[in-house]
Formats: sequence, C-alpha cells, structure tokens
Amino acid sequence: MALNSHRPLVVVLRCLGTLDFLAILAVLLPQSWMASAHAALGLGALPDAPIVGYLTRSASALYGLHGAMILFVSFDVRRYERLITFLAIAALIHGAVMLAIDLVVGMPWFWTLFEGPGFAMTGIVVLMAKRHTGL
Repeated sequence: MALNSHRPLVVVLRCLGTLDFLAILAVLLPQSWMASAHAALGLGALPDAPIVGYLTRSASALYGLHGAMILFVSFDVRRYERLITFLAIAALIHGAVMLAIDLVVGMPWFWTLFEGPGFAMTGIVVLMAKRHTGL
C-alpha cells in the first residue's frame, strides 16, 4: 500500500503522540504553578508533600514517554501494525480503569466525564483510522 493510504492513521497517531508528549513539560513546572492549576480546577489546595511532587512529575514523564512511543510508531505503521492495535485496545481498557478510579475517588464531574471516556475514545479513533487505512 502507498504511504498516502496510511495517512489518516499516521495523522491520528502523530496528533495523539504530540499531545501526550507535551505532558513532559509538566515535569519541569514550578510547584507553585501546579498548585495554582490544581486550585483553579476546583480541587482545593495541592498537598505539599514529596509523594505528590513525585507522582505528578513521574505521571507526566510517563505520558511524555508514551507520546514519544506513539510518535515513533507513526513513522512505520505497517511494521508496527500489531503494536498499534495493542495500544489502541490498551487505551480502551485504560479509559475504563480511569473512569472507575475517578468515580471511586470522587473526582469532579467534568474530570470524570472527560478523562476515562477520552482515553477510551483515543483507542476507538485509532482503531477506526487503522481500519480505514486497510491495516
């Protein structure tokens, strides 16, 4: 197949990969900015404890790493077809898990509405783009 026939999948992967990769910036955010964002979201005061800084920054680093991997596979979608399918299905499962976590811990409605279903939607979009390209 010609590269143009894979274009929808490549574009989707690069958009999602770039969005995830941008999370790497949060690793370097000043704590005061994180605290301000936390408060602005209506989540109250961000606890000033080492574990909070560790978890926020390590989660951002993992999202950045995930984004870099998605960008990487977007440059050879035929070679990484099975990995792309696995990651899309993992996104569906991850979305369901995040929705459950948000409900259990009592995250605000807007967070719960967008986080888990948003992750799941990325998996659906990738699978649809993959199917559209004939892979």
